[in-house]
Amino acid sequence: MAAAGGESSAKPESDELFQNFYTEVKQIEKRDSVFTSKQQIDRLLRPGASYFNLNPFEVLQIDSDATDDALKKRFRALSILVHPDKNQDDPDRAQLAFEAVDKAYKSLLDPDQKKRAVDVVQAGREYVEHIVSEKRKKLKKDGKDQTVEEDDPEVFRQAVYKQTMKLFAELEIKRKEREAKDMHERKRAREEEIEAADKAKRDREWQKNFEETRDGRVDSWRTFQAKGKSKSKAKNKGEKRSFLKPPKVKMEQRE
Repeated sequence: MAAAGGESSAKPESDELFQNFYTEVKQIEKRDSVFTSKQQIDRLLRPGASYFNLNPFEVLQIDSDATDDALKKRFRALSILVHPDKNQDDPDRAQLAFEAVDKAYKSLLDPDQKKRAVDVVQAGREYVEHIVSEKRKKLKKDGKDQTVEEDDPEVFRQAVYKQTMKLFAELEIKRKEREAKDMHERKRAREEEIEAADKAKRDREWQKNFEETRDGRVDSWRTFQAKGKSKSKAKNKGEKRSFLKPPKVKMEQRE
């Protein structure tokens, strides 16, 4: 009897989980079904799309735990919907939308990128669950009903979506900062490299000049020395010619 009772108590809980799952699936299907080609293009190119589209799962409108087969099917359906050939009245915007879909799909084909995206989504969900838990604790402490607005699956989903988008945006900002820093470092290194190359070139030219003019400098020095010696000899001769001997002193004779 106890076992039967246990099965009976477990069944309602299982039915409730299934119902919540089914409701969420129907909501997603309803949301997707109203999106025409134009609406999908507008969604993918809406203001702030550069941040909204950082979440590849949101771009493809698929759950983060979707199988590879489901991912492939979703990509095909969405890429056809926004393909420029199918939207010849607005091919430029359709091309941009298609590129966003293609980029999201390719990122999820890469195991490392997919894992990072899944981790961000999971972090967003865990954060919201933590906030909900804190709310319940406060309500319990105040002796109030512990029902919160996130008990509504759609409200919870929206909260996770917003938090996840925020995390993706923060990661993108940090990525851009690192990229800018790396670019600055590469530019500075390149400038130093060019400066070192210019200095080496100037040193080589100076050395070449120095070697090429060595004979001329040696000849000039020899000429200078030779002229110096000639002047010195001429000066010495001139001094000998111009030297005046003192007159001889006659001895005075006494009578």
